[in-house]
Amino acid sequence: MSANPFRAVRFLTSAPDARRLPPDTGAEVAFAGRSNAGKSSALNAICDQVGLARTSKTPGRTQLLNVFALDDARRLVDLPGYGYAKVPEAMREHWRQAIDAYLRERASLRGIVLIVDARHPLKPFDRQMLAFCHSVNLACHVLLTKADKLSRGESARALASTRAVCQTQAWPATAQLFSALSRTGLDEARAAIVALLDN
Repeated sequence: MSANPFRAVRFLTSAPDARRLPPDTGAEVAFAGRSNAGKSSALNAICDQVGLARTSKTPGRTQLLNVFALDDARRLVDLPGYGYAKVPEAMREHWRQAIDAYLRERASLRGIVLIVDARHPLKPFDRQMLAFCHSVNLACHVLLTKADKLSRGESARALASTRAVCQTQAWPATAQLFSALSRTGLDEARAAIVALLDN
């Protein structure tokens, strides 16, 4: 096995909702986050593959549940970004319902990687996701992305603040700084995802 097992990840399928996903067996980790928080970029960096997940400067590009296979039993799922307003309300409601159903009903789901822009940590959706994970006993690892856009001190404060909120709310989530551009936090993120898959 290579030093980075995620290099073996391959695109498997896209689905409009949980009912059309691959069989609900094995283990999955889902990537969730607000639109334009850097979800697809994080996935590409972690897997060390340039075009695995489509990236765009246009928020809301991920419109389906995109499934990537690590091996026969383990998968990564890229969920549609949340909170992008420039799509029809009906589409936003479909995304919300599809994500909600997936999170509540998917037996193979082992944990969530919550993508949060380090410059704007823990917006209402992020807090809702953390509270939801806590309520259903689902593990969650927060990636504070775009850390390269902050100074060292600002990054440290963003991380400390995120961890403090989780502790105050009794959300058993872990958190780290991450940058797809500067490749900060890659090994830590990979280790966290492996731990979630093996959970």
